[in-house]
Amino acid sequence: MTPLSFEALYKDEWQELEDLLDKVLRGKKDRARPGPVPAERLAALYRRACEQLALARARSYPAYLQDRLDRLTADAHQVIYQQRELGLTALWRIVAWDFPRAVRADAGYVWLAVALFAVPTVVLGLLVYFEPNLILSLVDVGTAAQYEQMYSTTAESIGRTRDAGDDWTMFAFYIRNNVGVAFQCFASGLAAGLGSIFFLVYNGALAGGIAGYLTERGLAPTFYSFVVTHGAFELTAIALSGAAGLKLGHSLLAPGRRTRGESLVAAARESVVIVYGVAVMLVIAAAFEAFWSSSPWVPHGVKYGVAAVCWFAVFAYFMRQGRDAG
Repeated sequence: MTPLSFEALYKDEWQELEDLLDKVLRGKKDRARPGPVPAERLAALYRRACEQLALARARSYPAYLQDRLDRLTADAHQVIYQQRELGLTALWRIVAWDFPRAVRADAGYVWLAVALFAVPTVVLGLLVYFEPNLILSLVDVGTAAQYEQMYSTTAESIGRTRDAGDDWTMFAFYIRNNVGVAFQCFASGLAAGLGSIFFLVYNGALAGGIAGYLTERGLAPTFYSFVVTHGAFELTAIALSGAAGLKLGHSLLAPGRRTRGESLVAAARESVVIVYGVAVMLVIAAAFEAFWSSSPWVPHGVKYGVAAVCWFAVFAYFMRQGRDAG
């Protein structure tokens, strides 16, 4: 499709979105309550404009087209996510539509982040399995022994030390810990993406090393049945955080026609939807980890069955959710 054909196909939608935004923003400027604005239509046009912007960038359409769509999506984002009357609806819309669409739009960054995390996981897992002493390159002796205790078949609560708190205490701990890891992967992207690369590789290597060590020690059934369910949400969220960080770094290295500051602001604005979605995923992961994964009374087969459903649901969510909106 040529740029002219692209513009002709969607110009009526863009004009309609501009008219709706002008109505809202003009009312705010005049300090008057704007007339009725069809919130669902506004949101649908915003989502379509985001997809069209991603398409225009992927096809290297002229700058004037990209700039128009960039302004439209920026203004629409401000209106939708700062308008009080759209608050709860907007929050639901992020989870139901905007989050999976943003992930699909940034598929290149996502797959790169997955590779940066998964390859070290597999490599270190195999190396430590065949040479267990290598675990001491990742953790000290005391920590390695603690992992053996946490995933022992006699552990009162799997994945916890003996002095750990109750389920609710651990729920809060897991949220804090997981958010910290995800924030590192995202925010460190400001270092030209190198920080995101480092934390993805480091966390992947650490996870793989622990898995390889515990597998060699004969604790695989306990360990894998513990991580497999909440991992569907936690590991995916970490990879997505890294992808958002890589996008920030790329915006600084290759700003295109914009200044680096403008490019960074645009990338951050587009990535914030992923950050919101990641936060939701980490809360879900923490709930599973605290109340389900750690339960020694649940048979391993049941945990694997629930895990299969969770992994399928996550993949289906990102592959299909939001495609039929607006």
